[in-house]
Order: sequence, then structure tokens, then C-alpha cells
Amino acid sequence: MTAAETLVVIGGAFNLLFALFHLLFWRIFGWKTDLTKLSFVNRAIMQILNLCLTFVFVIFAYISFAHPRELLATGLGHSLLMLIAGFWFLRAIEQVVFFRLRHWASWAFLGAFLGGATLYASAHLIGP
Repeated sequence: MTAAETLVVIGGAFNLLFALFHLLFWRIFGWKTDLTKLSFVNRAIMQILNLCLTFVFVIFAYISFAHPRELLATGLGHSLLMLIAGFWFLRAIEQVVFFRLRHWASWAFLGAFLGGATLYASAHLIGP
């Protein structure tokens, strides 16, 4: 396995961990009680968006585990690598905008999101 393929597979594990993390949101953030404060529509939207985002992470993980060579050897693959890197970079920016880095956990998540962007961008730059 090449260095770039290793980065892609590590990226797959990274995305899988975020999928699992998002599945735990109901328990971690007490959504069973906290979301009752929202209107029915907003409560539904929060949960639907979280589940769809979880599925996106599963897709990123699957592609990374099942097709690392194709990601590195094709134009479409390189586009996907940069789009996944862009997703994580945008998520890092959102962390700063919405959480304002006032807590150590915000800094930790910022680092994690930048790490995800770096994994995929580095794999793209290293190439096959």
C-alpha cells in the first residue's frame, strides 16, 4: 500500500468515527429532552440533517476503504479527494464561526476537522 493509499484509508476510519459520533448525538446531547423545546418541524429537521450527515460520513468511509487506488488514479477520484477535503475544511471554518473557540473542545474539533481536510488533500497532492 502506498503512502497516499494509507492516508485515504486513515481518512476512511476518520469518517467512520464521525459517523459513529453522530449516531450518539441523541445520548450525548440529551436530544430526547432538549429537542422537545423546538417546534415539531425544527425537531424533525435537526434529526434528519444529522442522519443524512451520518450517511455522508459512511459514504466517505466506504469510498475510502473500498476504492483508495481509484481515488488516487482517476480524475474523478482526485475530484472526490478534494471535495472531501473541502467538506472538512468548510466544517473547520464553521467551527470557528458558530462556536467561536471559547472552549477547549471547540479547539479539539477544529484540529480534527483540519486533520480530516489535511488527510484527503495530502493524498490528492501525493498522488498514486
